[in-house]
Amino acid sequence: MSGDSDPYESFRSQVETAAEHLDVSDGELERLSRPERRLETNLTVELDDGSLETVSAFRCQFDGSRGPYKGGLRYHPAVNRAEVTALAGWMSIKTAVVDIPLGGGKGGIAIDPADYSEDELERLTRAFATELRPMVGPDRDVPAPDVNTGQREMNWIKDTYETLERTTAPGVVTGKSLASGGSLGRVEATGRSVLITARELLAREGRSLEDATVAVQGYGNAGWIGARLLDEAGATIVGVSDSSGAAIAEDGLDPVAVKEHKSETGSVVGAAGTTEGTNEDVLTMDVDVLVPAALGNAVDADLAADLEADAIIEAANGPLTPDADDVLADRDVEVVPDVLANAGGVVVSYFEWVQNRTRNPWSEQRVNEELDDVIVAAYDDICETRERIGADRNRTAAYVVALERLRTAADQAGQFA
Repeated sequence: MSGDSDPYESFRSQVETAAEHLDVSDGELERLSRPERRLETNLTVELDDGSLETVSAFRCQFDGSRGPYKGGLRYHPAVNRAEVTALAGWMSIKTAVVDIPLGGGKGGIAIDPADYSEDELERLTRAFATELRPMVGPDRDVPAPDVNTGQREMNWIKDTYETLERTTAPGVVTGKSLASGGSLGRVEATGRSVLITARELLAREGRSLEDATVAVQGYGNAGWIGARLLDEAGATIVGVSDSSGAAIAEDGLDPVAVKEHKSETGSVVGAAGTTEGTNEDVLTMDVDVLVPAALGNAVDADLAADLEADAIIEAANGPLTPDADDVLADRDVEVVPDVLANAGGVVVSYFEWVQNRTRNPWSEQRVNEELDDVIVAAYDDICETRERIGADRNRTAAYVVALERLRTAADQAGQFA
C-alpha cells in the first residue's frame, strides 16, 4: 500500500487519459483539470480547558457549470489542499456521470475528531461554517457529510448558516437528520450504490449476487452498509477489515454481528466465528468482488499485482493509484470506478436537496427506486461509451461521459468577459 501518490495528480492523470478520446483543445483540457476557487483558512477555537488551538480548514469549488457545487466535508488529519482539490474534481466528474444538475466541491478540517470533545467539535464546526458562509447556500454550494462527519455536523452547519443569514434554508447542506430536513434512505445510499453496481456488473457476466463471494476493506458507513446489503441480496461476505485488522470467515460471516462487535470493541477483529487477519489479507482474498471502502491510495501497483478478486467495486474515493489501475486493466480485472460505485451518496443528497427546495418529502421506497434507476442508467451510459470509444477500462469511459457533459455545459454558457 502507498499513501505517497498525490491525489490531485492522480485526478489530472485520469482526466488526461479520458481526454485522449475527445476532441478537446489544450485550453479546454486545462479548464476541466483545474478548480475554480479554493478557500484555505485557519480556525482558532477555545478548548474545554480554556486554551486556544488553531487548525487548518479547506473548501474547494471545482466546477459549477452544471449546477451548485456539491461535496462533503471531512474531519481527518490527512486533509490538505491537494486532497480536497482532487476530491472536488472527482465530485465534479461524479455528478456529471450520474447526470444530476450539480457541480463538484469538497472540504474539511485537518483534525482527528477523536482528540476532541463533542463541545469542542461543535465550536470547530460552527467556526468553519462561519468561514464558509459567504461561499455556500442552496443555490451556490451545498456541503454534505464525509469521513468522520455526519448528521450532527450538518445540523450544526445548517443552524449556523440560518442564524447568521436570518433565514430558513434546509437546502444549504444535505445529510441532515430527518428532523432537520434530511431524506429517508440517505444513510444507506452509498452502500446501496455499491450493491447496485455489483449486481449490474455480475449480471453483465451472466451471474448473480447469490453466487458471489465478497471481501470488504474498510468498515465505516459505506463498507459496513454495503456488506449488509450485499449479504441481504444473497452474496457471501468472507472478509472485512478496518484500521485495526481484519475478520475473515471463508464460509461467510454476519455483517451485522461484526458491526455490533466493532461498536462494542472498536474493531472488527475478534468477531465471533471469524479469524484474525490484516487489511492486506482482505485486499488479496480470492473472491468474486472486492470492495475497497477505506481511504484513498489503498492499492498501489505492487499490491494490485497480488489481488485475486475478479472485480473491484470502489466504495472509497480513489482507492487505486493510477499505476494500480493500469496493472488491473492489463490483467482484465473489471473495476467499477468510485465516480459511479459510491455515487449513491451524492444522488440521494440531490434528492434531499430537491425535497428541501420543494418542501415535499419522499418515501424511502421512492428514494431507493429512483436511486436504482439513476445508477443503472449511468452504468449503461458508461458501458455503451466504453464500447464506442474502445476503452480498456470503465474509468476512462466514465470520465469521457462526464467530460462531454461538463464541456457541453460550459460551451453553452459561453465566456463572460
